[in-house]
Amino acid sequence: MTVVTEQFASFDGTRLAFHTEGEGRPVILLHGLFSSAQMNWIKWGHGARLAASGFRAIMLDFRVHGESEAPRDPAAYPPGVLVRDVVALAGYLALEPGEFDLVGFSLGARTAIHAVAHGILEPRRLAICGMGVAGLSGWARRADHFKRVIDEFDTIKPGDPAYTARTFLKSQGVDRVAARLLLDAMDDFDLAKLANLTMPTAVICGDEDQDNGSAPDLAALLPDARYVEVPGTHMNSVTKPELGEAIAAFLAA
Repeated sequence: MTVVTEQFASFDGTRLAFHTEGEGRPVILLHGLFSSAQMNWIKWGHGARLAASGFRAIMLDFRVHGESEAPRDPAAYPPGVLVRDVVALAGYLALEPGEFDLVGFSLGARTAIHAVAHGILEPRRLAICGMGVAGLSGWARRADHFKRVIDEFDTIKPGDPAYTARTFLKSQGVDRVAARLLLDAMDDFDLAKLANLTMPTAVICGDEDQDNGSAPDLAALLPDARYVEVPGTHMNSVTKPELGEAIAAFLAA
């Protein structure tokens, strides 16, 4: 399948890139922190799997990530900025409520949950990957970890718990100034609002992935959810074919 890359202006004029693969029912895919559509969805064939299953994979690069712009102006990071970017993409593509599916990994999962729980997006089906309860309600602690990675970037050494994230951040060439501003634009999530996620939902997580807390516990809090276990840790589950297969199987059901 051919991947087509385009850009559009988000709500504040920031230029964002998105990549499409396949034809059929649209699926918006949202990647993880410091990653990109290329790293999460394209490189490991997940977009191609969805395309082969009859979907149109629409893979956004969040601002500060991938081929999207990374403004250094604090005004470019209002509260809920990533949700607003996804809404802008849906509007740009004229996607109607209930006519598209939504998939997120880690940061992308948080963003998808915030958007749906607050009634801003209404996907037909929702797939939450690499996310547990603590990654929602305890975001401030998780964000502090990543802020430390940025603030102490040049002094973090092998053996430090932050070293893996530091290495990944460096490999992706993320603008650290812009990334710090983005982290400050996110807040914790009120778990009571999970009751608003009424569409069929899959909580998909690696069997060794506890980075964002318990995925089975998250699934148990949702009105219509199933927990799906795939192989891997938080860092490598996205590299395995089972993740894309699980997403495609759920969306096609």
